[in-house]
Amino acid sequence: MVYIVTCTGNFLIIGLVATSQQLHSPMYLFLGHLSVSDILLITNIVPQMLQVILEEGATIPLISCITQFFFNGVSAGAECFLLTVMSYDRYLAICDPLHYSRIMGASLCYTLVTLCWLLGFILTLIVTWLVCELQLCGPNIIDHFLCELGPLLELSCSDTSIVEIAVFVIAIPSIAFPFVFVLLTYVYISLTILRIPSTTGKQKAFSTCSSHLAVVCVYYGTLIAKYMVPSRGELQNLNKGLSLLCTVVTPLFNPIIYSLRNQEIREALRKCIWMVIGR
Repeated sequence: MVYIVTCTGNFLIIGLVATSQQLHSPMYLFLGHLSVSDILLITNIVPQMLQVILEEGATIPLISCITQFFFNGVSAGAECFLLTVMSYDRYLAICDPLHYSRIMGASLCYTLVTLCWLLGFILTLIVTWLVCELQLCGPNIIDHFLCELGPLLELSCSDTSIVEIAVFVIAIPSIAFPFVFVLLTYVYISLTILRIPSTTGKQKAFSTCSSHLAVVCVYYGTLIAKYMVPSRGELQNLNKGLSLLCTVVTPLFNPIIYSLRNQEIREALRKCIWMVIGR
Protein backbone atom coordinates (compact mmCIF):
# COMPACT_ATOMS: atom_id res chain seq x y z
CA MET A 1 0.00 0.00 0.00
CA VAL A 2 2.83 2.40 0.83
CA TYR A 3 4.48 1.61 -2.51
CA ILE A 4 1.23 2.19 -4.44
CA VAL A 5 0.48 5.46 -2.62
CA THR A 6 4.06 6.71 -3.12
CA CYS A 7 4.10 5.99 -6.85
CA THR A 8 0.61 7.44 -7.31
CA GLY A 9 1.50 10.65 -5.48
CA ASN A 10 4.76 11.17 -7.32
CA PHE A 11 3.28 10.33 -10.75
CA LEU A 12 0.49 12.79 -9.96
CA ILE A 13 2.99 15.56 -9.28
CA ILE A 14 4.89 14.74 -12.49
CA GLY A 15 1.65 14.81 -14.48
CA LEU A 16 0.52 18.11 -12.95
CA VAL A 17 3.90 19.77 -13.56
CA ALA A 18 3.91 18.56 -17.17
CA THR A 19 0.33 19.54 -18.03
CA SER A 20 -0.56 22.53 -15.83
CA GLN A 21 0.48 25.88 -17.26
CA GLN A 22 0.60 27.53 -13.83
CA LEU A 23 3.24 25.01 -12.70
CA HIS A 24 5.63 25.73 -15.59
CA SER A 25 8.27 27.39 -13.42
CA PRO A 26 11.78 26.43 -12.23
CA MET A 27 10.61 25.36 -8.77
CA TYR A 28 8.12 22.83 -10.15
CA LEU A 29 10.55 21.60 -12.80
CA PHE A 30 12.90 20.64 -9.97
CA LEU A 31 9.99 19.17 -7.99
CA GLY A 32 9.03 17.00 -10.96
CA HIS A 33 12.55 15.58 -11.18
CA LEU A 34 12.52 15.04 -7.40
CA SER A 35 9.42 12.89 -7.91
CA VAL A 36 11.21 10.94 -10.67
CA SER A 37 14.06 10.30 -8.23
CA ASP A 38 11.63 9.10 -5.55
CA ILE A 39 9.91 6.70 -7.97
CA LEU A 40 13.27 5.29 -9.08
CA LEU A 41 14.39 4.92 -5.47
CA ILE A 42 11.34 3.12 -4.12
CA THR A 43 10.86 0.93 -7.23
CA ASN A 44 14.46 -0.18 -6.98
CA ILE A 45 14.09 -1.22 -3.34
CA VAL A 46 10.55 -2.11 -2.27
CA PRO A 47 9.66 -5.10 -4.54
CA GLN A 48 12.80 -6.96 -3.44
CA MET A 49 12.23 -5.92 0.16
CA LEU A 50 8.67 -7.31 0.07
CA GLN A 51 10.02 -10.64 -1.17
CA VAL A 52 12.55 -10.71 1.66
CA ILE A 53 9.83 -10.00 4.25
CA LEU A 54 7.23 -12.43 2.87
CA GLU A 55 9.67 -15.31 2.39
CA GLU A 56 11.76 -14.44 5.47
CA GLY A 57 14.78 -14.23 3.19
CA ALA A 58 15.40 -14.26 -0.54
CA THR A 59 18.10 -15.05 -3.07
CA ILE A 60 19.44 -12.32 -5.35
CA PRO A 61 22.13 -12.77 -8.05
CA LEU A 62 25.31 -10.77 -7.54
CA ILE A 63 24.76 -8.70 -10.70
CA SER A 64 21.23 -7.81 -9.52
CA CYS A 65 22.61 -6.87 -6.11
CA ILE A 66 25.21 -4.56 -7.66
CA THR A 67 22.56 -3.08 -9.97
CA GLN A 68 20.29 -2.35 -7.02
CA PHE A 69 23.21 -0.77 -5.17
CA PHE A 70 24.05 1.40 -8.18
CA PHE A 71 20.54 2.74 -8.84
CA ASN A 72 20.00 3.33 -5.14
CA GLY A 73 23.09 5.54 -5.15
CA VAL A 74 22.11 7.37 -8.35
CA SER A 75 18.61 8.24 -7.11
CA ALA A 76 19.84 9.24 -3.63
CA GLY A 77 22.66 11.37 -5.06
CA ALA A 78 20.40 13.07 -7.60
CA GLU A 79 17.88 13.83 -4.84
CA CYS A 80 20.58 15.46 -2.71
CA PHE A 81 21.63 17.75 -5.54
CA LEU A 82 18.02 18.49 -6.57
CA LEU A 83 17.17 19.58 -3.02
CA THR A 84 20.24 21.83 -3.10
CA VAL A 85 19.19 23.39 -6.40
CA MET A 86 15.68 23.90 -5.05
CA SER A 87 17.07 25.79 -2.06
CA TYR A 88 19.05 28.04 -4.42
CA ASP A 89 15.87 28.65 -6.41
CA ARG A 90 13.99 29.66 -3.22
CA TYR A 91 16.91 31.88 -2.20
CA LEU A 92 16.76 33.80 -5.49
CA ALA A 93 12.96 34.04 -5.42
CA ILE A 94 12.86 35.52 -1.89
CA CYS A 95 16.20 37.31 -1.47
CA ASP A 96 16.66 38.62 -5.03
CA PRO A 97 13.20 38.64 -6.65
CA LEU A 98 13.96 41.45 -9.12
CA HIS A 99 16.67 39.40 -10.84
CA TYR A 100 15.03 35.99 -10.40
CA SER A 101 13.57 35.69 -13.90
CA ARG A 102 16.82 36.80 -15.53
CA ILE A 103 19.05 34.44 -13.52
CA MET A 104 16.80 31.38 -13.31
CA GLY A 105 16.09 31.06 -17.02
CA ALA A 106 15.14 27.89 -18.86
CA SER A 107 18.72 27.24 -19.97
CA LEU A 108 20.11 27.38 -16.42
CA CYS A 109 17.25 25.25 -15.06
CA TYR A 110 17.82 22.41 -17.52
CA THR A 111 21.59 22.66 -17.02
CA LEU A 112 21.18 22.34 -13.24
CA VAL A 113 18.82 19.36 -13.59
CA THR A 114 21.23 17.64 -15.96
CA LEU A 115 24.14 18.24 -13.58
CA CYS A 116 22.16 16.80 -10.66
CA TRP A 117 21.56 13.51 -12.47
CA LEU A 118 25.04 13.44 -14.03
CA LEU A 119 26.82 13.97 -10.71
CA GLY A 120 24.66 11.34 -9.03
CA PHE A 121 25.51 8.90 -11.84
CA ILE A 122 29.28 9.57 -11.92
CA LEU A 123 29.86 9.56 -8.14
CA THR A 124 27.85 6.36 -7.71
CA LEU A 125 29.64 4.75 -10.64
CA ILE A 126 33.00 5.34 -8.94
CA VAL A 127 31.88 3.63 -5.72
CA THR A 128 30.20 0.78 -7.63
CA TRP A 129 33.37 0.15 -9.63
CA LEU A 130 35.43 -0.02 -6.42
CA VAL A 131 32.93 -2.46 -4.88
CA CYS A 132 33.10 -4.66 -7.99
CA GLU A 133 36.88 -4.83 -7.59
CA LEU A 134 36.54 -6.45 -4.15
CA GLN A 135 36.95 -10.18 -3.68
CA LEU A 136 33.83 -11.66 -2.08
CA CYS A 137 34.24 -14.81 -0.01
CA GLY A 138 32.86 -16.56 3.04
CA PRO A 139 29.11 -16.53 3.83
CA ASN A 140 27.08 -15.03 1.00
CA ILE A 141 24.29 -13.82 3.28
CA ILE A 142 23.42 -10.12 3.60
CA ASP A 143 21.82 -9.16 6.90
CA HIS A 144 19.69 -6.43 5.33
CA PHE A 145 16.60 -5.95 3.18
CA LEU A 146 18.60 -4.35 0.34
CA CYS A 147 22.10 -4.42 -1.13
CA GLU A 148 23.93 -1.64 0.68
CA LEU A 149 27.58 -0.77 1.09
CA GLY A 150 28.03 -1.96 4.68
CA PRO A 151 26.64 -5.49 4.19
CA LEU A 152 28.56 -5.86 0.90
CA LEU A 153 31.84 -4.86 2.54
CA GLU A 154 31.29 -7.47 5.25
CA LEU A 155 31.27 -10.17 2.55
CA SER A 156 34.69 -9.11 1.28
CA CYS A 157 37.89 -10.92 2.19
CA SER A 158 40.07 -8.21 0.62
CA ASP A 159 41.06 -4.80 1.99
CA THR A 160 38.01 -2.51 2.04
CA SER A 161 39.75 0.60 3.36
CA ILE A 162 40.04 2.17 -0.10
CA VAL A 163 36.30 1.81 -0.66
CA GLU A 164 35.47 3.22 2.77
CA ILE A 165 37.79 6.21 2.26
CA ALA A 166 36.36 6.82 -1.22
CA VAL A 167 32.79 6.73 0.11
CA PHE A 168 33.63 9.18 2.90
CA VAL A 169 35.39 11.53 0.47
CA ILE A 170 32.50 11.37 -2.03
CA ALA A 171 29.99 11.96 0.79
CA ILE A 172 31.57 15.37 1.45
CA PRO A 173 30.67 16.99 -1.93
CA SER A 174 27.48 14.97 -2.38
CA ILE A 175 25.98 15.21 1.14
CA ALA A 176 27.92 17.49 3.50
CA PHE A 177 28.56 20.45 1.16
CA PRO A 178 25.00 20.50 -0.21
CA PHE A 179 23.60 20.33 3.33
CA VAL A 180 25.78 23.25 4.45
CA PHE A 181 24.78 25.19 1.32
CA VAL A 182 21.08 24.58 2.06
CA LEU A 183 21.53 25.73 5.66
CA LEU A 184 23.28 28.93 4.54
CA THR A 185 20.60 29.74 1.96
CA TYR A 186 17.88 29.31 4.57
CA VAL A 187 19.75 31.56 6.99
CA TYR A 188 19.66 34.30 4.34
CA ILE A 189 16.04 33.46 3.50
CA SER A 190 15.05 33.71 7.19
CA LEU A 191 16.81 37.05 7.61
CA THR A 192 15.09 38.38 4.48
CA ILE A 193 11.66 37.18 5.65
CA LEU A 194 12.16 38.80 9.07
CA ARG A 195 12.77 42.14 7.35
CA ILE A 196 9.39 42.01 5.60
CA PRO A 197 7.20 44.58 7.41
CA SER A 198 3.78 42.93 7.07
CA THR A 199 2.75 39.69 8.78
CA THR A 200 0.91 38.58 5.64
CA GLY A 201 4.05 39.08 3.55
CA LYS A 202 6.09 37.04 6.00
CA GLN A 203 3.58 34.19 5.96
CA LYS A 204 3.41 34.19 2.16
CA ALA A 205 7.20 34.17 1.82
CA PHE A 206 7.63 31.41 4.38
CA SER A 207 4.90 29.26 2.81
CA THR A 208 6.85 29.12 -0.47
CA CYS A 209 9.80 27.37 1.18
CA SER A 210 8.42 25.61 4.28
CA SER A 211 7.62 22.40 2.37
CA HIS A 212 11.11 22.22 0.92
CA LEU A 213 12.66 22.90 4.32
CA ALA A 214 10.68 20.05 5.90
CA VAL A 215 11.84 17.59 3.23
CA VAL A 216 15.45 18.79 3.52
CA CYS A 217 15.54 18.30 7.30
CA VAL A 218 14.25 14.73 7.08
CA TYR A 219 16.26 13.65 4.05
CA TYR A 220 19.66 15.18 4.76
CA GLY A 221 19.43 14.29 8.45
CA THR A 222 18.96 10.61 7.72
CA LEU A 223 21.57 10.59 4.95
CA ILE A 224 24.25 12.16 7.13
CA ALA A 225 23.56 9.65 9.89
CA LYS A 226 23.41 6.78 7.40
CA TYR A 227 26.47 7.37 5.22
CA MET A 228 28.83 9.28 7.49
CA VAL A 229 28.42 7.11 10.62
CA PRO A 230 29.76 3.52 10.70
CA SER A 231 27.08 0.91 10.00
CA ARG A 232 28.70 -2.18 11.45
CA GLY A 233 28.38 -3.97 14.76
CA GLU A 234 25.84 -2.57 17.19
CA LEU A 235 24.88 0.25 14.80
CA GLN A 236 23.72 -2.15 12.09
CA ASN A 237 20.08 -2.25 13.26
CA LEU A 238 20.06 1.55 13.44
CA ASN A 239 21.37 1.62 9.88
CA LYS A 240 18.48 -0.61 8.76
CA GLY A 241 16.00 1.79 10.29
CA LEU A 242 17.65 4.76 8.59
CA SER A 243 17.64 2.85 5.30
CA LEU A 244 13.91 2.25 5.67
CA LEU A 245 13.39 5.94 6.37
CA CYS A 246 15.39 6.98 3.29
CA THR A 247 14.04 4.44 0.82
CA VAL A 248 10.38 4.11 1.86
CA VAL A 249 9.21 6.84 4.22
CA THR A 250 10.80 9.89 2.57
CA PRO A 251 9.52 9.12 -0.97
CA LEU A 252 6.05 8.68 0.59
CA PHE A 253 6.14 11.96 2.51
CA ASN A 254 7.59 14.12 -0.28
CA PRO A 255 4.43 14.31 -2.46
CA ILE A 256 2.22 14.53 0.64
CA ILE A 257 4.18 17.46 2.09
CA TYR A 258 4.38 19.33 -1.21
CA SER A 259 0.74 18.76 -2.17
CA LEU A 260 -0.78 19.56 1.23
CA ARG A 261 1.33 22.65 1.90
CA ASN A 262 1.47 24.04 -1.63
CA GLN A 263 -1.45 26.19 -2.77
CA GLU A 264 -0.51 26.14 -6.45
CA ILE A 265 -0.33 22.33 -6.61
CA ARG A 266 -3.69 22.03 -4.83
CA GLU A 267 -5.20 24.52 -7.27
CA ALA A 268 -3.74 22.71 -10.29
CA LEU A 269 -5.09 19.39 -8.96
CA ARG A 270 -8.52 20.96 -8.41
CA LYS A 271 -8.61 22.26 -11.99
CA CYS A 272 -7.50 18.88 -13.32
CA ILE A 273 -10.27 17.11 -11.40
CA TRP A 274 -12.90 19.57 -12.65
CA MET A 275 -11.70 19.11 -16.24
CA VAL A 276 -12.08 15.34 -15.89
CA ILE A 277 -15.52 15.65 -14.29
CA GLY A 278 -16.59 18.21 -16.90
CA ARG A 279 -15.73 15.82 -19.71
